[in-house]
Amino acid sequence: MQFGNDRHSMSQTDARVAQYDVGLRKYMLGVYNYMAAALTLTGIVAMLVSQSQPMLQLIFGTPLKWVFMLAPLGFVMFLGFRIHKMSASAAQMTFWAFAAVMGVSMASIFMVFTGTSIARTFFVTAVAFGALSLYGYTTKRDLSAMGSFLIMGVVGLFLAMIVNLFLQSTMMQMVISAVGVLLFAGLTAYDTQKIKDTYDAMDSSEIAGKKAIMGALMLYLDFINMFQFLLSFLGQRE
Repeated sequence: MQFGNDRHSMSQTDARVAQYDVGLRKYMLGVYNYMAAALTLTGIVAMLVSQSQPMLQLIFGTPLKWVFMLAPLGFVMFLGFRIHKMSASAAQMTFWAFAAVMGVSMASIFMVFTGTSIARTFFVTAVAFGALSLYGYTTKRDLSAMGSFLIMGVVGLFLAMIVNLFLQSTMMQMVISAVGVLLFAGLTAYDTQKIKDTYDAMDSSEIAGKKAIMGALMLYLDFINMFQFLLSFLGQRE
């Protein structure tokens, strides 16, 4: 009789684990879908703007360029601080607006690099990102210990970028790009694991939706930054 009860208990546990795994995969798929859609939107906007000389002149030939360069940071900070008070639909609309503005700011890469090298670098980034994110999702190793190190590294990296705006050192730019690729490669695995760990089967659809948006934003930023730093190495200039 006890053996029968044990088997019943084990079958219930297995069913709960299976249900959890299904929910987790659905949640992560939602995160990746949001991220992929945002990257697509960014790419479309960037291409459209790059093909319009009046738009390029209006945006990058005037102080307006600083608005579009700084606006994405504003969107990220706004979502980070306000996401808990926003509805899932409002968070989603803010995310799409961020991706569109990011597309405008990234149109300048088409003025500097050839379309072929941009496409090649995007493909390389996608392959690397996929492998790193898969590692973060499947590894049993706790990556949280390296999270603070990576974030501190990113802060130092952007401080170095600001300094190099004044120095205009080619060698320093190459070092910054190399370090940037490594940092955001690590963050891709770390963020994927972090997003996975935030999943809670008991979350309402509203909370799960907002978590998915923030997860997509984190991975989107990892991808975009890794792409831009790789472009410094692999991009062929016009």
